[in-house]
Amino acid sequence: MKTIYENTINSIGPLATTFLEEKMIILFGEGAPKELAEFCYEIEVVGVEDTIKPGQKLMINDESFEITSVGDIVEQNLTSMGHITLRFDGSTNPELPGTLYMEEKDLPAFEIGTKLKIVSE
Repeated sequence: MKTIYENTINSIGPLATTFLEEKMIILFGEGAPKELAEFCYEIEVVGVEDTIKPGQKLMINDESFEITSVGDIVEQNLTSMGHITLRFDGSTNPELPGTLYMEEKDLPAFEIGTKLKIVSE
C-alpha cells in the first residue's frame, strides 16, 4: 500500500460541524482567514506524494472511504494551502474543483488528532 498524502487535524473551528449534515468537511492549512477558519478543520500544509485518483482510499484513522472523484485543483490546493472540501456523497462527477468526493457512508468523528491518509493499493 502506497501513501499519497498524510495529515492530522490540529484544531477545529467553532462552526466546523455546520456542514456535517451535508456530508461535507472543510480542511484548511494553518493561517486560514478568520471568517473561513471558523468553518474549518485545520491541518498542516504538506505536499502530495503522487496523483490522487478515483479508486484510491481516504483513511480517517482506521476507517476506509473509497475516493469516487477528484476535483481539478485538489492536489494544487492541498499542497499550496491545505484547503479542500471532503464530500461523502459518492459523486462520480467532480462538480467543484477543490472538492474530493468519497463513497457515501456514515462519517466517523473528526477530532483534534484525527489522522487523514490517502493510499493506493
